[in-house]
Amino acid sequence: MSAEFIFRIIGMLIFALLGGYWGGRAGLFANDAINYFYVFGLVGALVGLILTPYLTNRPIKAIRSALGQLSAETLFAGLTGLVVGLLIAALSAFPLSLLPDPFGSVLPFVGVVLFGYLSVSLFVMRQGDIMSLLSALSGRGGNGGGSTSWTNLNRTILLDTSVIIDGRVSDIAKTSFLPGTLLIPRFVLNELQYIADSPDGLRRQRGRRGMEILAELQKQPNILTRISDIDVDGMRDVDDKLVVLARQLKCPILTNDYNLNRVAELQGVTILNINELANAVKSVVLPGEILRINVIQEGKERDQGVGYMDDGTMVVVENGREFIGEYQEVGVTKVLQTAAGRMIFARVEEGQKNEGTKEK
Repeated sequence: MSAEFIFRIIGMLIFALLGGYWGGRAGLFANDAINYFYVFGLVGALVGLILTPYLTNRPIKAIRSALGQLSAETLFAGLTGLVVGLLIAALSAFPLSLLPDPFGSVLPFVGVVLFGYLSVSLFVMRQGDIMSLLSALSGRGGNGGGSTSWTNLNRTILLDTSVIIDGRVSDIAKTSFLPGTLLIPRFVLNELQYIADSPDGLRRQRGRRGMEILAELQKQPNILTRISDIDVDGMRDVDDKLVVLARQLKCPILTNDYNLNRVAELQGVTILNINELANAVKSVVLPGEILRINVIQEGKERDQGVGYMDDGTMVVVENGREFIGEYQEVGVTKVLQTAAGRMIFARVEEGQKNEGTKEK
């Protein structure tokens, strides 16, 4: 039995009693109190059955949804502003009440509304400055502004499903390069669980790996990980929900999904792409440098061979097809940076062709 159904029944009874009461009173003037009582009572019951949800649980759901879309920083600033506004209103209520009527009875109430609204608006508008001040004060408090400082607590990073399954987020978070709270919305967790329950073996394995990564993140004492029931109404796709939620919370999205990256950037959302980070920390090579590469497979073009550096960077050896399975010293001819990563083109030097060694 849902709460809305219970509220409907209670509202129907209350409106039926009110309708019957006013119907009985109206019937006294027409000498037909009984019929008026029943008619007005039935009309009141119908009105109560229809209007009660719009007066009770639906406004509550709307308020909960609106509050759920606010960041913790905004909520803290708003509540602090409300308390300050009420304190100011309380201090000003006594002198205002000494004014002659009607000002003495009206202005204290107006002061509560006015000071409350202005204080909440001011604190929310300047929430960044307030949190920076609290961060500075907590930094002087003796802990040196460690992981419990306001700066770390108030920075929120949304995690995408793909980056959880990828697994590298755990290693990056351990290095403290991701200060703040890693926020996993419930709809992301539901998608991860759906993948983990997939009948396809590979998808099921990937989903379970994501679950293990989340469990590992939650066990780390220096990593703040939070699973939230926050949701976005009117959206069904997980990527769309993440983008809207990031705009509402004013926080970045951590992902390695190229399509999500492009869509989010077009809507002004900050993206932290793990693939871009991995490309940025790869070894830097310049044309003319000599690399020792194991040519492991054929390339797409004729006579090409393909090898990989220790960090996973692909090296296309232009004349390396005949050296597949051998280690060769190659000279770098060109370095390309693509959306998929860095690609290096090289060529086996003429003097090195006969010096390759077969991998055992």
